[in-house]
Amino acid sequence: MGTFQKINDIVAKIPQGKVATYGQIAKLAGVSSPKIVGFALHVNKDPIAVPCHRVVNRFGHLASGYAMGGKDKQKKRLEDEGVKIDSDNKVDLDKYLWVP
Repeated sequence: MGTFQKINDIVAKIPQGKVATYGQIAKLAGVSSPKIVGFALHVNKDPIAVPCHRVVNRFGHLASGYAMGGKDKQKKRLEDEGVKIDSDNKVDLDKYLWVP
């Protein structure tokens, strides 16, 4: 299984109403850098099966380069799942972080 497929498989497991960080996904996939996760998600062709909107940075901020419609689209998708986003476009990781 390739690296991008490992990343996609992990992201597919993040439940609705939860988020994971790029670093968390990198560690679970056994890759050296969270940027690799970003690259993999940027070319994601199936945002339903691989819900990349559920991946945020290590501080809980939304992705500045969210490829599926920008930060506003990521925010809407998360809010539709019940995730609260503050005025700084940040998710409370203490409340919403997925723990596999």
